[in-house]
Amino acid sequence: MNRVLALLLLALAAVTPGRAETSNVGPTGFVVTFQREVNAPPEKLWNAITQLPAWWSSTHTWSGKASSMSIDLRAAGCWCEAWDAGSVMHGTVVLIQPGAMLRLYANLGPLQDKATAGVLTFAQGMSKGKTLLKVVYRISGPADTGLVELSAGVDKVLAEQVERLVAFAETGKAE
Repeated sequence: MNRVLALLLLALAAVTPGRAETSNVGPTGFVVTFQREVNAPPEKLWNAITQLPAWWSSTHTWSGKASSMSIDLRAAGCWCEAWDAGSVMHGTVVLIQPGAMLRLYANLGPLQDKATAGVLTFAQGMSKGKTLLKVVYRISGPADTGLVELSAGVDKVLAEQVERLVAFAETGKAE
């Protein structure tokens, strides 16, 4: 096991089930963190994470249909959405460690035109026989972009997606 993965597993071991936190909120950025126990084996959770369009809410897409999204699971792969009237890149895969971590550079929704930098990480591990999920979204940008005001909305939307991911991993249904 490499050192990074070992550190990740130690961090996940400290997870408090169901915890969500928005921290370091300021004019130049914020961090949204979700930590959950998932009632599914690690393989099932990983499979769910990698099927992002199956659990992402259609309400939070440009086309109105999550089925219009795709994700290319390799470094520099696109998390994209395409429909008749256009297309959009939600993010770029920057790290994939199957069964452990998926990291994307992603400026989601209203952050896309704010000259921000977003890093969205999905990490999983095991502790005391339980499957653990940690989702962290870090946003930074210029002080005049209104990030303090946007942080609560980003937290709310991402919380919905995490709940849908967990439901999908546990039941096969996002709702």
